[in-house]
Amino acid sequence: MEVIVLAGGMGTRLRTVVNDLPKPMAPVNGKPFIEYLFQWLSLYPVSRIILSVGYKSETISEYFGDNFRNIPIEYIVEPKPLGTGGAIKLALNNTVEASVVIINGDTYFPIDLDRFLAFHVLNKSKLSIALKKMEKFDRYGSVELIDQNIIRFNEKQFCEEGLINGGIYLVNAPYIRSIPFPEIFSFEKEVLEKQTNNGNLKGMVFGDPFIDIGIPEDYFKAAEIV
Repeated sequence: MEVIVLAGGMGTRLRTVVNDLPKPMAPVNGKPFIEYLFQWLSLYPVSRIILSVGYKSETISEYFGDNFRNIPIEYIVEPKPLGTGGAIKLALNNTVEASVVIINGDTYFPIDLDRFLAFHVLNKSKLSIALKKMEKFDRYGSVELIDQNIIRFNEKQFCEEGLINGGIYLVNAPYIRSIPFPEIFSFEKEVLEKQTNNGNLKGMVFGDPFIDIGIPEDYFKAAEIV
């Protein structure tokens, strides 16, 4: 199981509380936030972690080196900000397995990766997303799911109850590589949203704790969840 971790974010909205660090390196209970992701990944048969890095990438590589609990770490440095899509495309060029896990380095959502992979393979999915059920939220757009097929992504607005994109994907790497993309693009806009009408996009709902540290308010909550 190869895992791409998107860890190139500058953390602009966190600058008031975490200065001069890549967002995934923001300290939580005395450890970089991303270390909790690695601890979770180490529970599964991960053969390699591919870190897509950019802003102050040396901060991450100097801290973790080339492995975590005997899982090799490879660093793919963005030559310039490529957007989520460009970063994924670049990292996928360094993978060898057909199904690749992709996670956001600023989101903690410790799902059962074995179950998620089994779901992805059983459904012969080109793209699968781990979804989280939430109540009374307005920070995230909602996702509409019918019979495991994601049919729509809705813009951010207040929802009493709904599903959100949990920021964990399983992709069929050859399929993604076969699509001609520009160098810089959004994975969410140019890939996910355009796959909602062809049956290629599957969703699996998980009830695990979820935190996205993108804003100070939620960053401070992370210490209670990880």
